[in-house]
Amino acid sequence: MNSMTDMQHLVDPVTLTDDERQRCEVWTRVMGYHRPVASFNIGKKGEHGERQFFREERARS
Repeated sequence: MNSMTDMQHLVDPVTLTDDERQRCEVWTRVMGYHRPVASFNIGKKGEHGERQFFREERARS
């Protein structure tokens, strides 16, 4: 292999069939430890779905 062959390998798109795919497990931090979201009860799943992400800006002096 040469560098051109390596580059072509990186450019080729990867396509998967539905049989090759698997679910992505989402984890979140709860009360100081990490838990998979799939193990939440119905109330906690609802709360997790309502979370809003924010970006904290530096305070002006």
